[in-house]
Amino acid sequence: MNEQPIPDAAPTEELLTFFKALSDANRLKIIGVLASQAATVEQLAAALNLGASTVSHHLSRLSEAGLVSARADGYYSVYSLQTDVLEEMSRRLLKRENITRLAEDADIDAFDRKVLRDFLTPEGRIKAFPAQEKKLLVILRHVLQAFEPDRRYTEKEVNELIKERFHEDCASIRRHFIEYKFMSRENGVYWRL
Repeated sequence: MNEQPIPDAAPTEELLTFFKALSDANRLKIIGVLASQAATVEQLAAALNLGASTVSHHLSRLSEAGLVSARADGYYSVYSLQTDVLEEMSRRLLKRENITRLAEDADIDAFDRKVLRDFLTPEGRIKAFPAQEKKLLVILRHVLQAFEPDRRYTEKEVNELIKERFHEDCASIRRHFIEYKFMSRENGVYWRL
């Protein structure tokens, strides 16, 4: 089966339909039964101790999502799980790039900007070190940007850069850089990781 990317206009709606179809315990039970055998509404209702109208409602939602199909057999409709569709939709819809695309309108840097606004002076110096680790990491990532990725720095150079631009307590920042694996150190030489 060809795996095609989700069209840009539809990923949210298609994912919502998919997740809504699977977001009910009774629908999951119906999928479980249909995964092992095809069944009529009456058979599903008996197996799950539900009313036929409730089962019909759930089958309708699963059909809308393309997960269940029906074929006529005399007076009854026999429902089958579309296993290949379920697998294909799961593979396609749940790809990392499709999931991350759902947050395109989100401002993922808003938290970092707020932390920097709260803990830095207008000149960019650190006013105080945050007590929360997640906020401290924002400050450390900000300070780290002052260091070139492919350059080696002596401890003296690291200290001078930190003191000049960010904070007098260069030893704490250096230790945090090593502790959080933002930098590595060997024989008094530091570099970004």
